[in-house]
Amino acid sequence: MPKVLVFLFLWFPLSLFSQQLDRVDFRRVAAAVAPSYDTEGVTGMVEYTFKALKDVDSVYLDAVNMRITTTPTGSIPVTASSSKIWFQGPFKQGIEYTVTFGYEAFPKQTLYFFGDQIWTQGQGKYTSHWLPSLDDMNDKMEFDLTIVAPMGKTVVANGELVSTETKGQQAYWKFDMQQPMSSYLVALAMGNFKSKELTANSAIPIQLYYSEEDSLMVEPTYRYSAEIFDFLEREIGVPYPWQNYKQVPVRDFLYAGMENTTATIFSEAFVVDSIGFTDRNYVNVNAHELAHQWFGNLVTETEGTHHWLQEGFATYFALLAERAVFGDDYFYWKLYNSAEQLKAVSESGKGEAVVNAAASSLTYYEKGAWALRILREKIGAETFRKAIVSYLKKFQFRNVTTSDFISEVEKVSGHDLTQWRANWLEQAAFQSEDAYRSLLKSDFIANYFELVRLRPIPLSEKFQQLLNAVNGVNEYLGQEAVFQLREEPLENSLPLYEAALSSENIYIRQAVALSLNQIPQSLLERYEALLRDTSYVTNEAALYNLWMQFPEERSRYLDETQNVVGFHDRNVRQLWLALALLTEGYQETNKGKFKSELQGYTSPDFSFEVRKIAFEFIGELNLFSGPVLKNLVNAATHPNWRFRTFARELLAELLEDVDIKSAIYSDFDHFSEAEKAYLNRINTDR
Repeated sequence: MPKVLVFLFLWFPLSLFSQQLDRVDFRRVAAAVAPSYDTEGVTGMVEYTFKALKDVDSVYLDAVNMRITTTPTGSIPVTASSSKIWFQGPFKQGIEYTVTFGYEAFPKQTLYFFGDQIWTQGQGKYTSHWLPSLDDMNDKMEFDLTIVAPMGKTVVANGELVSTETKGQQAYWKFDMQQPMSSYLVALAMGNFKSKELTANSAIPIQLYYSEEDSLMVEPTYRYSAEIFDFLEREIGVPYPWQNYKQVPVRDFLYAGMENTTATIFSEAFVVDSIGFTDRNYVNVNAHELAHQWFGNLVTETEGTHHWLQEGFATYFALLAERAVFGDDYFYWKLYNSAEQLKAVSESGKGEAVVNAAASSLTYYEKGAWALRILREKIGAETFRKAIVSYLKKFQFRNVTTSDFISEVEKVSGHDLTQWRANWLEQAAFQSEDAYRSLLKSDFIANYFELVRLRPIPLSEKFQQLLNAVNGVNEYLGQEAVFQLREEPLENSLPLYEAALSSENIYIRQAVALSLNQIPQSLLERYEALLRDTSYVTNEAALYNLWMQFPEERSRYLDETQNVVGFHDRNVRQLWLALALLTEGYQETNKGKFKSELQGYTSPDFSFEVRKIAFEFIGELNLFSGPVLKNLVNAATHPNWRFRTFARELLAELLEDVDIKSAIYSDFDHFSEAEKAYLNRINTDR
């Protein structure tokens, strides 16, 4: 490296790094990006347009471990360090420049390869691992991407798909964004996807993607999507700010969903059939990520201190959308549950201010949403809407602070929000009294609190109230009544269980499946009907309880449920396999197949949700084999930190066994480089 560049790299971190936004305005990037299934890397050719706001000698882009492959003759010099790409000037104030170069990278994060799918997750400041960009949400530019994909693959990316051109065995998917956005919102997903298109009332096209094998699950997965979109446009009062909207489920996604501009990527765990919709649906995530298209994408925080302006707003407006879909009782029930969590944390001394840059997700999301709930009540619903409209229009495509929002609300409403800000944004303690006064505006919540007060009262004195709740139509009251029976003698509570099992409300019946410890003969027939309920949560609980309590009927229960798969994680099927293996005399000739199927679910061919359940059952049944142990080592390097932590803890426990440790390390050469590195590290640690 020339000495002058070494000097520049040493000097600029002290001056330019923190000041580049004041010196340079990046306007647009046109990028052709080619992810490779074979190498798990990416190559690209990019053209950046920027304007010098002051005289400056050098300009940088964030780029993690990228290699420059081509630079057109006579163009601006481009060099790369371990974390940045540099353009060498000088650049003169007021002049617009264009820089073009090719690059190559092998990202260790942010761009992920799972089976036939490739997808990105750049939330925060990580897009620079696969695309040269700026890891600063305060810099917004127009990103126009062309994604190069193998023939037969479908690509989803930001903006409008303007063309697909075939060259040999590759297709060039060209996307156009018309407005600027922060780099953390740039995204792509590639795979064997199909799609269905809806059109919003405002004529915005909505593309719903799905994997080919999930074609029968499209309707329940995306149920209410059009209603949610139309509701949020009405409720927010500002038209959807982008050209189109897309949603695509991918396997092994790190979070529930991510609100990339125009292109939400979400976990395929939310891909469900109509039965799965009962207990685990995409509605909340759907609404939350869509709300971010305004709160976070259109108007973006300046820094983490103001993160609630994105997550609190998305949480609150998603809850309003769910209210429109599921009703008032659902709305108040979710508010109540979040208030209970916040109250418990606050009373334990671990409460956090909403404007704490290091706060938890619970604070940003739920406490932030509660702050908006109280603000809306304080200034009135219509004034709140006007303030939101004014705020979004004034700061569109810009970055904001909490003070910007408050100033706009004060201007529109005429209210002094000093005390509200102190109580709800700056105070670590949760204002539970205010929250519960707000909740009591719901008759349902008032009735629920009355029912909760009955918990310590003898059953004989509250029998009729519990019976009324069980026989009612409100599932939350009915469930509370059932859960109060847990410690009661069965001879006293039997009529209430009979009423609950006869209820037409699936969630009241589910409460019985989840709480009844001993199933009496008099309830057996009605309890067995839970195996056929339209709820995989109920099916799973009922199967396990019946199998445990009636050994003589195990084969019958297994026969009845042998074709039930359950959610995306195959919860019912995997329980069934474990129980079938444990049941003496049941399909003995097939037990080898059952064992292989359960062990097979630990493979990287399946998503981490499936694998985690499989490892748990295999641990309980002690069915570890060479391939399962290899899959466990693989899991210990998985990008999802929760699954990775689970796998590492299980692996550490197994390595206490000398034979297992020997088996794993004797197969060392067959592991990937990442797996070898981890095994070496833990072997050294030990």
